[in-house]
Amino acid sequence: MKTLERLGVSAIIVEDKIGLKKNSLFGTDVDQKQDSIDHFSNKIIQGKRAQVTDEFMIIARIESLILKQGLTDALKRAKAYIDAGADGIMIHSKDEKPDEILSFCKKYNNFDKKVPLVVVPTTYDTVSEQDLMKAGVNIVIYANHMLRSAYPAMKETAETILRYERLYEVRKNCMPIKEILRLIPDGT
Repeated sequence: MKTLERLGVSAIIVEDKIGLKKNSLFGTDVDQKQDSIDHFSNKIIQGKRAQVTDEFMIIARIESLILKQGLTDALKRAKAYIDAGADGIMIHSKDEKPDEILSFCKKYNNFDKKVPLVVVPTTYDTVSEQDLMKAGVNIVIYANHMLRSAYPAMKETAETILRYERLYEVRKNCMPIKEILRLIPDGT
């Protein structure tokens, strides 16, 4: 914790699963276990004790909806993690509709003690950022779409180069070298 903070990291998101990390979007298709509320709350408490400045944030990521533990479990965990000192709550879902996230938000808004609420609408991508904010969400993370959209473009470029055995045909899809170099800080 102290090392991350000293390196300039301002916040971390820690998920309440234990064991080997598997992508949450696998849901119950792979063996994933959720930590106990008490054990995970203790991790938050220890993390808060270890932080160097008051500005550093520990955001608790709740996997209850992913693991089909239900809304009641997710809300119970949110309250416990806030009581343990979490600076934010990230609620995660793999449903294609935003309904369970919006239900969580509605009940979360009734909490006496709240911290910023974070969502990652990777699968429930029809809901707008505006609607999430109206529901009480403070932070929307678009986690992997830049990377996922880059792969088809790279694949098409590679296939085109192989087909024509030259670069000319992909020129229109490429950013000019000078423009890329301007993105790199010169250290001044």
